[in-house]
Amino acid sequence: MHTVLIKNAKVVNEGSIQNCDVLIQNEEIVEIADSISAKSSDTQIIDAEGNYLFPGIIDDQVHFREPGLTHKATIETESKAAIAGGITSFIEMPNTIPQATTIELLDDKFEIAKKTSWANYSFMFGGTNDNLDEILKVDPKKVAALKIFLGSSTGNMLVDDPKVLENIFSKTNLLIAVHCEDEATIKSNLATHIKTFGEDIPMEYHPKIRSEEACYLSSSSAIALAKKTGARLHVFHLSTAKETALFDNKLPLGKKKITAEVCIHHLWFSDEDYKEKGTFIKWNPAVKTTSDREGLWKALLDDRIDVIATDHAPHTLEEKKNVYTKAPSGGPLVQHALIAMLENYHHGKISLEKIVEKMCHNPAILFQIKNRGFIKKGFKADLVLVDLHAPWTVNKSNILYKCGWSPFEGFTFKSRVTHTLVNGKVVYNNTKFAKTSNAQQLEFNR
Repeated sequence: MHTVLIKNAKVVNEGSIQNCDVLIQNEEIVEIADSISAKSSDTQIIDAEGNYLFPGIIDDQVHFREPGLTHKATIETESKAAIAGGITSFIEMPNTIPQATTIELLDDKFEIAKKTSWANYSFMFGGTNDNLDEILKVDPKKVAALKIFLGSSTGNMLVDDPKVLENIFSKTNLLIAVHCEDEATIKSNLATHIKTFGEDIPMEYHPKIRSEEACYLSSSSAIALAKKTGARLHVFHLSTAKETALFDNKLPLGKKKITAEVCIHHLWFSDEDYKEKGTFIKWNPAVKTTSDREGLWKALLDDRIDVIATDHAPHTLEEKKNVYTKAPSGGPLVQHALIAMLENYHHGKISLEKIVEKMCHNPAILFQIKNRGFIKKGFKADLVLVDLHAPWTVNKSNILYKCGWSPFEGFTFKSRVTHTLVNGKVVYNNTKFAKTSNAQQLEFNR
């Protein structure tokens, strides 16, 4: 029996912080108490030394680029970076090459993850204008959700036929996760700016092109359709204050039919950062104004926004250095997501308990993930130990993403992840990884 005992930890869980010991046997937490003694000489003891113990972070939106785009990233490289950042479970998006829009192609991704992932994993199935028959075959106990792009997609994954969209919303029992930007509005805005600037549009116009109007038109339409059909809808990466008015906090998360997510970059950056960061903070939806950022924070803290995620979407430096119209949107974030939120804690913007709620508890509740997201007896021992007072600076030598860069390069964080456990095994310990991973496929209580 593999046994780990974590001593002298400040356990952050379910709205409180308590000084506890945590005993793990094999994959599960078996005891949480004020003081626990090792029951055998071969027990692995970790002295937390008063540092904070979180449930493993669950990231509900990543793009790990495999298969087909492995010059940017792989499931192995990015899940390893995630582990270093305290993310123990991820849900990956379907817009790879080929796209995961058939059961066979989805199963191929599960096989890759089974062999190479360092973090627990699941995938979303991709909706298109013509794959409803495949959607209806999806096993909801195995697959996290159905992903639909209502704007800004690749290949044939833009679902722009209203009849098809209503048919999907009406017939699937899967949670539907959506990227909401109105494509017609964006195309019109882009054409106007190309007339003025040509291909080399200054980056500060990105939030004018992928505008508040484009976001609100699409998200409000998706929500109206969900209410009409009774579908279970999750709106990814809100970027505007205006959109937050579409969501409420009247019900507990487990009873909500319509939920929302915000990403690290929309909470951290604003349009004032484009002059310094340029295309390195080019995301879809765009990073917008400081007032939008503050509106997102307000909605996050009052529970209209339910989840914090990364939308980790790496591209190579060469790709990012192109002019505006050629530079792809997206950036790497999994290694730095938790510590970025802890930086906001240090600045008094959010409590540790709220970080755990939005990054651990709520993704587990929202996606009905079995036995993860909490520090509880009988739950899987996915755990993260954090030192809140151990400054370090992000630079090329410690960036783990395959793309080799980060929008946080040069920034000094106050906190660091010291240990990450996945299914009861220490897989990351003070910058060093275990020889092998211990990841599992996520299961869903549906």
